Amino acid sequence: MKLGLINSAFAQAGKGTEFGIRRTSEIGFDTIDIFTDPLDIDIRERQLIKASADDCGLPIKSVCCVAVGLIDFNPSVQRFHVERCKAFLDLCYEFKADNLLLVIGEYIWQQEVIPPKEQWKTGVENTRILGEYAEDLGLEIAIELEPFDLSLVNTVDTMLNFLDDVGLPNVLANCDISHLHLMDTPISEVARLKDRISHVHLSDCDGKVHGDLPPGRGVTPIQDYLGAIRDTGFDRTVSIELEYSPEPDRIVEWVTEAYEKTDEIMQALSCRG
Repeated sequence: MKLGLINSAFAQAGKGTEFGIRRTSEIGFDTIDIFTDPLDIDIRERQLIKASADDCGLPIKSVCCVAVGLIDFNPSVQRFHVERCKAFLDLCYEFKADNLLLVIGEYIWQQEVIPPKEQWKTGVENTRILGEYAEDLGLEIAIELEPFDLSLVNTVDTMLNFLDDVGLPNVLANCDISHLHLMDTPISEVARLKDRISHVHLSDCDGKVHGDLPPGRGVTPIQDYLGAIRDTGFDRTVSIELEYSPEPDRIVEWVTEAYEKTDEIMQALSCRG
């Protein structure tokens, strides 16, 4: 497996694009994921991201996209988000990434107004449109398992059902380790995702609230989950996700700590290479 970092760790600490990418390389990461929006950046920023990553020898593996409008009940909102996601996929292609990390959102109004099956169906249909577009570009879509009660995809069961309903070989799972723990997912459940995992996110949490902490600062059994992921045959990229550091001025130390702890875990599992 390769060890990567989502660049939002530096961006949310107020550090510039080039600074974050260069520090990611200097710390020792193998790859980088990009959290941005193609509708919010210009051509100069796009080129800066790719040029900086290339100069540092950091392959861009994934671009992160939150598109909760894909399951909105307004058709016009859905159409906008489908086109927005296609722009994300174009950016993935431009960056030579492997996948688009897609967060599709939650049921609204506590499932009491719009039938949950309708939102599910809408999510499946729009994801299938995007999956077909991605397939033409030689890309995968990685659906993130979210740790919230009303998320469409928040368990291994719902992940497999969603992937099966979309029915495309390039629409796969993102296995987020702290999210699995927050949803009380037994380690043994990971085996059911064999051959269905495109990408992995890794962070820690307190076991109760979403946290995206460096490994060792929470209670997530990261090594057990990652070992189970390895045992499925997954041998691609594990990306550390760190959000909203409590000490933005010490973000380099925060990221370095996460890198060192994760590398230690991967070495113990003999899965980094």
